[in-house]
Amino acid sequence: MSEVAVLSTASGSPAGSDEHVRAAAGAPPIPAEARAELLVLKCGGMFLCARPDGELHPHGASGEGLYRDDTRFVSELRLSLGGVAPVLLSRSVEDGHRAVVDATNPSFLDARGLEIAQETLHVRRTLVVADRLYCHVELHNYSPRRVAVPLAVTFGADYADVFEVRGVRRRPQPTGPVSVRSRRSGVTFAYQGADGCTSRTLIDAEPAPEISSMHGPRAQLDWSIELAPGAQESVLISVSPALGEERPRSRRFARAVDDVEEQLEAWCERCTGISSDSRLFEQVIAASVRDLHALLTPLRGGRIPAAGIPWFVAAFGRDSLLASHQCLLLNPGLARDSLLVLAGMQAQTDDAWRDAEPGKILHELRSGELARAGLIPHTPYYGTADATPLFVMLAATYFRWTGDLETMSTLRPALDGALEWIDRYGDRDGDGFVEYQRRSPAGLANQGWKDSEDCVVHADGALASGPIALVEVQGYVYLAKLRIAEVYEALGEADRGRALRAEAGRLRERFNEAFWNPEEGTFALALDGAKRQVASVTSNPGHCLYCGIVDADKAASLASRLTAPDMFSGWGIRTLSSDSPAYNPMSYHNGSVWPHDNAIIAAGLKRYGFAEETLRIATGIFDIAAHSRDFRLAELYCGFQRSGTSEIVGYPVACMPQAWAAAAPFMLLQAMLGITAHAPARRLDVIQPRLPPWIERAELRRLLVGDAEVSLAFTRADDVTGFALLDQSGELTVTMAPTPGTADAWL
Repeated sequence: MSEVAVLSTASGSPAGSDEHVRAAAGAPPIPAEARAELLVLKCGGMFLCARPDGELHPHGASGEGLYRDDTRFVSELRLSLGGVAPVLLSRSVEDGHRAVVDATNPSFLDARGLEIAQETLHVRRTLVVADRLYCHVELHNYSPRRVAVPLAVTFGADYADVFEVRGVRRRPQPTGPVSVRSRRSGVTFAYQGADGCTSRTLIDAEPAPEISSMHGPRAQLDWSIELAPGAQESVLISVSPALGEERPRSRRFARAVDDVEEQLEAWCERCTGISSDSRLFEQVIAASVRDLHALLTPLRGGRIPAAGIPWFVAAFGRDSLLASHQCLLLNPGLARDSLLVLAGMQAQTDDAWRDAEPGKILHELRSGELARAGLIPHTPYYGTADATPLFVMLAATYFRWTGDLETMSTLRPALDGALEWIDRYGDRDGDGFVEYQRRSPAGLANQGWKDSEDCVVHADGALASGPIALVEVQGYVYLAKLRIAEVYEALGEADRGRALRAEAGRLRERFNEAFWNPEEGTFALALDGAKRQVASVTSNPGHCLYCGIVDADKAASLASRLTAPDMFSGWGIRTLSSDSPAYNPMSYHNGSVWPHDNAIIAAGLKRYGFAEETLRIATGIFDIAAHSRDFRLAELYCGFQRSGTSEIVGYPVACMPQAWAAAAPFMLLQAMLGITAHAPARRLDVIQPRLPPWIERAELRRLLVGDAEVSLAFTRADDVTGFALLDQSGELTVTMAPTPGTADAWL
């Protein structure tokens, strides 16, 4: 996902050249610190992005800070003992909302001027993001004498909009300076934005600081902690962001922690239980489950998975839809919530400034100062060609898993509007393909999942000109129409169902003729504005395997091309062939490896019977996660070739956790096991199950299909994987289905 922003006047017209905001496409255009080394915590709409020692340094290039509503409420947080920083020993992320940082002291002078020897104090910081940020600091004296430890904590707040943190140039001057005032228990920062709204940061401490001092837009809280030999004392600091007239209510630390942990426990209980004989695999699954819960963000009466931390903690239509689709095996409720929230924000008018048209599903919603002041079009912004067919596709697949006709009836107006957009606005020239072209001067030039400005390139490396018809978007439209036909039939509209199937069939026929590139044995990335093939070899056609739009006589060639050495790095399939003149393994979309992209491709390969290729991709992606810190998958990785002893090369400003990446293991698992649900028919099929060599046994417990619940055990003996039904409640037929074909999409 990416963003391009241009400041505007209040009326919505572009601002003058002096206020031009340069593009912030993809990841931030800055040489940031390695994202994998940052400590990330989130709960609800608030998140912390800190250094490994839990500190925030001002002007950090990696986006560190405490955020809410697209605003950085704390930009600096430093702890010192006698004027020196503690020495980090270790840090652990206990859950998506809590971390523990252990440190010790260098040599320093205590409050009496006596030297405290190094490594005689243990400093433990427990950081929790709940209704606010809690920082519990514990000091333990292991020296043989009494000490008086000068403890200081420094705070700063810049109230930068997240677009500014990413490198977008702000208007010449902020509306007003940041003010700081002392209170008995701490300090308050305040700032009035261009929208007239006041943002505040309330910092409170128990016990209250002995001294609170102001230094420009910074504040320092000081204590002198007396510690006898072996004694332990603590300070609890809470940081409460507030917007407008909000008044954070008093909350005990223990109660806040309990509430968040109860929410996490409830989420885990609603998810399918997944276990295996591989400890590493289980740790990857557990990390993904926690990360998905942490990314859930309240929005307009529901919850939706935010795209990723730190740059994309916002509603992204494409990201929420794809992540929810990947997680249907884990928790179909995620899909229902995403569908209902996005339906409530479906475009109703034609608005070029926001690239909006009736029936269109949003690309991105922002709530920071720049959006509130009308300076960017993300209120919401609709510049995406694929979110609308993905919306229909997810609704139909959710129905297959749940048989939830009540939700389909609720979504019916939104589904009608989305299908109308696909045929009317999405296909403006009437050639049968959905295209895009930017209308907003502040919008995205490219509007597929690869949306950086340089990602749609011809085979010679030249940028393609629009309108652009992306290959995977046609696949999404095909599967959306094919599957939603079942929903309309269930709603009593058999004629509409037949018409949609016929439209899907005609699209498939046109697609295989117009997009197939026989010279490369794959499908073109796109058709450009002159209807010429954009013939670069990319990962995008792999999504078409998943959607089932690929003719059977082309599938083997496509599978071979996707897994050829120029495409498969050993870790995963690259976004662009290494033979392309535009290839760059360190780019965002032109040679990198994305876990979600690989999961969709792996599922598509399995759908056409290429089980070995599916296992090869799954093994590469799980290897990345199993050897990553905290067993998390990042948004993307560099596309360098894997060698025997090499590690994956991280992309320096990738989001982690990120919704697509956290959801990828569940789609990979579903593909390997060949699980497909048909809840309206009360049937669950297991098609050509294959466990990889590094797993001999796996179990799924409490797998929901409609109103039934089933537990399955899969066991591998050499290259043969079988399964057994362990438990079942509700009416459901579980069958071992034949080898997958191409007549009907299944996963």
